[in-house]
Amino acid sequence: MKAKEILKHTKHRSFKVPKRSWKFYQEWNKAIFLHWEVNQELIKPLLPKGIELDIINNKTWVSLVAFDMNNIGMRSLPKMPHISDFYEINIRVYTICKGKPSVYFLNMEGSKRSSCSVLKMISKFPYQYSKMKRTSFSYESENEIQNNSFYTEYRLDHNVINKDETDIWLTERYAVFQDYKNKVIEYDVHHAEWPIESIDIKKLELNYPKFNHLINNKPDRIHYSKGVKVLTWDKKKHKI
Repeated sequence: MKAKEILKHTKHRSFKVPKRSWKFYQEWNKAIFLHWEVNQELIKPLLPKGIELDIINNKTWVSLVAFDMNNIGMRSLPKMPHISDFYEINIRVYTICKGKPSVYFLNMEGSKRSSCSVLKMISKFPYQYSKMKRTSFSYESENEIQNNSFYTEYRLDHNVINKDETDIWLTERYAVFQDYKNKVIEYDVHHAEWPIESIDIKKLELNYPKFNHLINNKPDRIHYSKGVKVLTWDKKKHKI
């Protein structure tokens, strides 16, 4: 699907696509979503000034997303050699900023040191290197510096999920806000609606010492997606 085709699919968004030109292309493939319902008061202290917690039905959530990041590149340029393809795991919470439903990353890990270094420099996202390995039925990660670890075994049944309001709220997010020094950085993103399938988690072991009070080995919801092709606009900076 080319950019023009991606931009034709907008009815699923909660706010309009930016009028300015997009800058980056990437793909988020083979995504495993693990979601936990969390007490709002546990998340609020983790958010910077200017970014508010989003809630649904008086609840809020934290998600761990493990996926393949592929084909990162700038518009009209070839994809970036050596950093364009890697595994990524992020832990995110659901927020509102500048009137936009969005996400805020508590943690981001990538499987290539070069990718983490370059993307951290360009995006200002909090990327860290973690040793990762993936097969057709397992995904594992070990970050020795932070003592983070993740391991799951799973099977796909390819049954399409009939999404409810919460499923849509958790997955259809088209902005990211992240703090950096004394500013909040905004990224707009766009992609077609996530195609969501069920997944059978056979085994799950995770340990993130900074976030074990938020996530554990028993998610409240689980999703899988073959992936989406993503357009990203250049960052905006806002004073805190």
